[in-house]
Amino acid sequence: MFVDEADIHVKGGDGGSGCISFRHEKFAPMGGPDGGDGGHGGSVILMADPSVDTLFEFSGHHHWRAGDGQAGSGSRSSGKSGQDVRVRVPVGTIVFDSELGLQLADLDQPGAEVIIARGGRGGHGNARFASSTQQAPRFCEPGTPGQERKLHFELKLIADVGLIGLPNAGKSTLLSRLSAARPRIADYPFTTLEPQLGICELTDERRIVLADLPGLIEGAHSGVGLGDAFLRHIERTRVLCHLVEATPIDGSDPLTNYRSIRKELTLYSKLLADKAELVVVTKLDLPGADAVAAKLAKKIGRDVVLISAVTGQGLRNLAERLWQMIRDAKAGRLPLKPRPPRRSVAKKKVHVRRAVSTEKKRKPRKTAKQRVAKRKAKKAD
Repeated sequence: MFVDEADIHVKGGDGGSGCISFRHEKFAPMGGPDGGDGGHGGSVILMADPSVDTLFEFSGHHHWRAGDGQAGSGSRSSGKSGQDVRVRVPVGTIVFDSELGLQLADLDQPGAEVIIARGGRGGHGNARFASSTQQAPRFCEPGTPGQERKLHFELKLIADVGLIGLPNAGKSTLLSRLSAARPRIADYPFTTLEPQLGICELTDERRIVLADLPGLIEGAHSGVGLGDAFLRHIERTRVLCHLVEATPIDGSDPLTNYRSIRKELTLYSKLLADKAELVVVTKLDLPGADAVAAKLAKKIGRDVVLISAVTGQGLRNLAERLWQMIRDAKAGRLPLKPRPPRRSVAKKKVHVRRAVSTEKKRKPRKTAKQRVAKRKAKKAD
């Protein structure tokens, strides 16, 4: 069962209390304080484990608590620290604080760890407080409580290529032909109810991780159909492989189907709309697929790849194109965006009128000699 959301409660272990003790031995009746410190509480640590696929374990295990620290004892003996608890989560898990609504961690690398609930500090024993003015302290410190949190997990699958498109576009069939994955395939919509991952082996050193994402429909960003439950998985992918059915069963227009999916991606997140995209027309073995692909390429202003997952036509070319796009995305090269449609605009003659300044021209300032000459002329008059 695929589970990509979970809520749990975590608590670090409490610190142990310090000890009040005095040394009483033969020939040392007033040996002084010797109370030891309490042990530190254990912490709850989240760890990204590649062997974990979903958050299913947390659907029945909601509370995770680390071990408490033990109290100190005499002879300056410190208490034993509590044991840490390591919680394994899938790679790609995002951790939120449910009460504050803040993102605490993004475990997107295998083996990544984060201390999500720190254990409490152990209290000091009375031996710590001995001084020249206070030689027999009869007090100690209690241990501090461990950190406590309510967490919300969201899993975003990490894949190189995300297969998107309307239901029955051929995503599951394509995944089964390019990889060893065996998704559910049928001739009715919404066959895939959860994301499926597969690995396409090009050579020994070249691999592509594919993610078959459940079919999107118009209004998915607002909860229609399967809703936006799986749209967040597309954010992790580097390249989008947009599958368009050449001859839809319902008789709809392939161009309209393509634009409806693009609209949903844009409404959900601009990040998805700006990802590199390869448009693929499926079911090449059916008549009229070539004409549909040519019309679609002309309208959207980008190259279109034709394939037939049933006969295997174009699959090798598709895999190579996806590998090249992944390399470009990793190198930071921007994807090509579709050209806007050209509009014929009638040319009109434009008469340009020269602007006439209404400001009065300023007279040039007189020099010092001219001002002196003017004052002398006034005195002479």
